[in-house]
Amino acid sequence: MRPGIVFPALLSCAGLSTAHAHPGLPDFTGLVRANAAGVVNISTTREEKPSATLPPDLEIPELPEDNPLNDLLRRFFGDRDGERKSFSEESLGSGFIVSRDGYVITNRHVVEDADEIVVRLSDRRELLAEEVGHDSHSDIALLKIEADHLPVLKLGSSRALRQGEWVLAIGSPFGFDHSVTAGIVSAKGRSLPSENYVPFIQTDVAINPGNSGGPLFNLAGEVVGVNSQIFSQTGGFMGLSFAIPIEVAMDVARQLKTDGFVSRGWLGVYIQEVTGEFADSFNMEIPTGALVTMLLPGSPARAGDVRVGDIILEFDGRKVSGSAALPPMVGSTRAGQRVELVILRNGKRITRRLKVSALPGEQSEVSTRTGPAEPDVSNIVLGLELRPLILDGRQAERRGQATGGLRVVRVMDSPARDAGVRKGDVVRMVNNEAVSTVARFRSIIAPLPAGKFVSLLVRREQGPKFLALKIPD
Repeated sequence: MRPGIVFPALLSCAGLSTAHAHPGLPDFTGLVRANAAGVVNISTTREEKPSATLPPDLEIPELPEDNPLNDLLRRFFGDRDGERKSFSEESLGSGFIVSRDGYVITNRHVVEDADEIVVRLSDRRELLAEEVGHDSHSDIALLKIEADHLPVLKLGSSRALRQGEWVLAIGSPFGFDHSVTAGIVSAKGRSLPSENYVPFIQTDVAINPGNSGGPLFNLAGEVVGVNSQIFSQTGGFMGLSFAIPIEVAMDVARQLKTDGFVSRGWLGVYIQEVTGEFADSFNMEIPTGALVTMLLPGSPARAGDVRVGDIILEFDGRKVSGSAALPPMVGSTRAGQRVELVILRNGKRITRRLKVSALPGEQSEVSTRTGPAEPDVSNIVLGLELRPLILDGRQAERRGQATGGLRVVRVMDSPARDAGVRKGDVVRMVNNEAVSTVARFRSIIAPLPAGKFVSLLVRREQGPKFLALKIPD
């Protein structure tokens, strides 16, 4: 079976999908009648030039006019006379009105790179829209149309949603505007790879290409989310839909309207999930929190005495249930605000206060280099052949890390391989203690009993990662 992929619910090409009927549905007719007018259809046009130039010694082959390859060849190389004519790409999505004077919310990917945006109202009027701004981290865009006295949807609270509660979507799947589908809330606070700062609402509402940007309602007729993505192996609906909480969408829209950009809080840490094996190695009863794997130079976390190997249990009074829960909490915090972190460090709960900064651009990674191997230092520990690593002092300073570490030269058939240790990994810490020699590695694990899990902080090209390795019998 192929792995599932998260797809934006945006229509740019045809496809097939079926929605399953739900027996015993509540009566949605009043809700739809009261709110359909506030939902809009959004169409975009994007002009593109052919993406390639035909070499001078080659010609486009003559094909029958009805051959589908003609369109493909013209798209990439232009006409046979060499003229590179532009062509139009159209896409469809949905949106909803949030102010009587014409502000409309939709998804960023619906209007991305559009040369023209047309909003069609429920009364069939078609109006050109201007993009006020967009936010790639949340996939929200704010549009403005020149109209007044428009129907405005009532906003609710996604925080009040309960698992199993009925919800309803109105949108334009495959261009069929004002289509209505219903389902239940499957889960809340879902994290998706493409948007770390959004705690998605998962539903089983039938969402298909063209639904993107449309509203998700509760039974009170209040908008609680913005339908955004589906998880599918086919590109069509398979029972897994995701909506952006309305609080996130409206916060983004407010900042875009007033400031023209979106500001998010930033700690400057790399984190990962605390698994059961890590909980054992850190002497925790229950796996919870976010495990810090790296601190970025100049970050608030580094200035606030957060350390690699710390487990962040609470952020400003809110419990951090897992690594996915922390980024939305930090992102929704205003830059300059002081917060308190509750941290587990070496088995003790401690607190640290720090000032959150604004999220900067992406941080660049500095590559490590392997220094000359010292004679007779290679050794085997827990099925790992290790060799000391030398890191340039200036590189280490920029990273906020100590020099040294142990390069994994070979991984034998052992618990280390089962734990995911790879050849080329650099072991930086063992049970939260820095290691630069094989002897130090051995001394840390020597008192541990068989069956106990030991945590290794390893560094690889994709970034730092904690691994839990079981001490063999």
